[in-house]
Amino acid sequence: MRTLVVSDLHLGNRLGRDVLRRAPGRDALLRALDDVDRLVLLGDIVELLEERRPQAMAVAEPVLRAIGARLGPSREAIVVPGNHDRAFVRPWWHAGGASAAVDGEIPRDATPDLAEVTSWLEPARVRVHYPGVWLSPGVWATHGHYLDRHLLPESAFGIARGLLGRLPRAGATPLEYEQSRALSVSRLEALLTRWLPRPLAALADDAAEALRAATMPRVPQRLLSQRTATLNAMLLGLQMRRASIPALARVAHRLGIDAEWVLFGHVHRRGPLVGDDARHWRGPGGRPRIVNTGSWVYEPLLVHRARAPHPYWPGGAVALEPGREPRAIGLLDRLDATELR
Repeated sequence: MRTLVVSDLHLGNRLGRDVLRRAPGRDALLRALDDVDRLVLLGDIVELLEERRPQAMAVAEPVLRAIGARLGPSREAIVVPGNHDRAFVRPWWHAGGASAAVDGEIPRDATPDLAEVTSWLEPARVRVHYPGVWLSPGVWATHGHYLDRHLLPESAFGIARGLLGRLPRAGATPLEYEQSRALSVSRLEALLTRWLPRPLAALADDAAEALRAATMPRVPQRLLSQRTATLNAMLLGLQMRRASIPALARVAHRLGIDAEWVLFGHVHRRGPLVGDDARHWRGPGGRPRIVNTGSWVYEPLLVHRARAPHPYWPGGAVALEPGREPRAIGLLDRLDATELR
């Protein structure tokens, strides 16, 4: 079965950086669906953390309807919510639907919003899983936001928490990861984007991008804008360059994920790519091997004046094909910035 995994569409982003709302990006994704049997939407599909639900859902509806129509009734769409669209499942999950399963199947009508979103993906065959889904016996996919629990502050661009705080231990269940009461930096960022005037909201978003860029391995410093060099230097000194992938490996270990491969999104950095050191994309002892989908968001501070291929270029995905290892690909690498932003 040929599977395409995409994540972090962030449909309805207030700053309009979600590239699928525009025809060039959307058409490229739809063409890519012609060659697959199954599509996995691996979290942060709709931007709900900004608490602009009506606007976000209005942007998402035509995109998801187009995806469902392209897939048709003979193919499958799997929805796995992330931290920005966890509202699709969280009320049901905390009202008694939670289980110890790492690939729990969620009723499509678990919440009204989830029922609406999954209906837009019809006539494709739709199912929902949370917090992850097994795509084959050796491949587990999750949005990846549980890794935040192992970082300080709770953010995809934090530093290793070490022994500070109460953390899920070996044998943990998804519910233990869900019960964090710490302030989510992702939520704070989303609320700032919602409430600040647009120029200030854009600056706040750019600062988050600088942090995210420095988290992952082998990101050249030239990607960080000179106009924020002082801020970048201060922030980079506060966090570990290789925090997110080791944190995800800890999540897999503590949930008992015995997988050869773990696929995730969340940090917006596609990889591994040519030139990446494969040692940074593995857990202890070489397992699991880890692949990131990238995102479908145009982030100016990371890609301004850049050209694809590029680890933060929007349009990232992971391709799963029979007889081949999972690989990170770029579906929008032929588009330039004028078509995306």
